[in-house]
Amino acid sequence: MVFLNDLNPREVPRILSIAGTDPTGGAGIQADLKSIAALGGYGMAVVTSLVAQNTRGVRSVHTPPPTFLGEQLDAVSDDVTIDAVKIGMLGDVATITVVREWLGRAQPPLVVLDPVMVATSGDRLLAADAETALRELVGQAHLVTPNLPELAVLVGGPITAQWPVALDQARELSTTSGTVVLVKGGHLDAEGSPDALVDTSGRLGSTHDGEVFEIITPRVDTRNSHGTGCSLSSAIATVMARTGDWTRALSDTKNWLQDALTHADELQVGQGNGPINHFHQLWAEAETHPSRHDSRMD
Repeated sequence: MVFLNDLNPREVPRILSIAGTDPTGGAGIQADLKSIAALGGYGMAVVTSLVAQNTRGVRSVHTPPPTFLGEQLDAVSDDVTIDAVKIGMLGDVATITVVREWLGRAQPPLVVLDPVMVATSGDRLLAADAETALRELVGQAHLVTPNLPELAVLVGGPITAQWPVALDQARELSTTSGTVVLVKGGHLDAEGSPDALVDTSGRLGSTHDGEVFEIITPRVDTRNSHGTGCSLSSAIATVMARTGDWTRALSDTKNWLQDALTHADELQVGQGNGPINHFHQLWAEAETHPSRHDSRMD
């Protein structure tokens, strides 16, 4: 079981993203850095893979040597106090091993793992040995944020389209791993879009059943949702590092993400599935209260 004994919330937390790239800026470390900034953190990034992609799909992936990944991680942690780590796509066993070993040395106070294993379509993204290594990494995280196919893989069960079954699978994963689980229901065929924090060890505070804190927001009709999972996990890491409160972290993140999805079409980026509008709330606030933002430049 992983506890947040060393978490010291601060106004501008220093958040490290460990993930791949997206040249069009909608996913990966580019989305992570935008999300971290939008939610009030200072973002840093270590690259696990260089991805040639755009809003219409991935063309190729280049993975730097594992030794270079380790050098990047050590370079950051040797110099900067890290308040939280968000981990995205890792790709292979060698990469996962380097990250696991670094986590053991650096002992960051908050680790959020987005276990990129299965696409929404159900296609597996990792080889079997890498899936096993990633399951082991779950136990080193404070929060894991799987989509429904990934949740099924992590518990060794069927992919479900039923929200109550997904919550039960999350309870199982929380019990076996000792980790808080964020269940994401964005791809369910339902009118609303539910997300829930699930923890069987009582770390969520006062919730309606002691194990689940759930928020349902209206579903946004947009195809521009590229990088939503990356953005959500890095955003909740940032709010948690700022507040130390799991339920507030989900509430603030959901509020921000709902706005970013609602205004995603305004960006007009790419011809495929474009990005969410990470900074819409900040831009809207600047237009409504320009004096607040002007004063910060003095």
